[in-house]
Amino acid sequence: MNTTTLFGNSSAVIPPRPAEDSLTAFFWQGARDGKLLIHRCRQCQSYIHWPRPVCRFCLATDLSPAEVSGRGRLHTYTSATQAFHPYFLERVPYIIATVELEEQPGLMMVSNLVGVEPMAVQPNMLVEVLYREVAPGLTLPLFEPATTRRGGDR
Repeated sequence: MNTTTLFGNSSAVIPPRPAEDSLTAFFWQGARDGKLLIHRCRQCQSYIHWPRPVCRFCLATDLSPAEVSGRGRLHTYTSATQAFHPYFLERVPYIIATVELEEQPGLMMVSNLVGVEPMAVQPNMLVEVLYREVAPGLTLPLFEPATTRRGGDR
């Protein structure tokens, strides 16, 4: 795991990087482009996340990336209070969230919830995606309360 500092600043530790491979490259490129892309089965039209080569609903292998709205509801969350990597030392506490995307019941995505204090998080709160470049070439899809930018008018 590379924890080299960026730009000579000793407090700017590089975050751990997800493994980008041929199965997940579309997802990470979409994030860099400001789009939330999720695999969708061309046979049964179900969304599939995490990226995988086979549809978990009909076992078809004809999957392709599809853009989703990035809106959903907070399914569950936890507040991390201990850093598991030097990058997170100055970022605790932070919220790890499972979001159910609005496109399909049970379509879950794990990310971070930002823009809200842990004590203010509400069950089933409406959230929406935002994109943050956390290191050169590494953009993460994060979630924030829907009222933050668009007024939560859903």
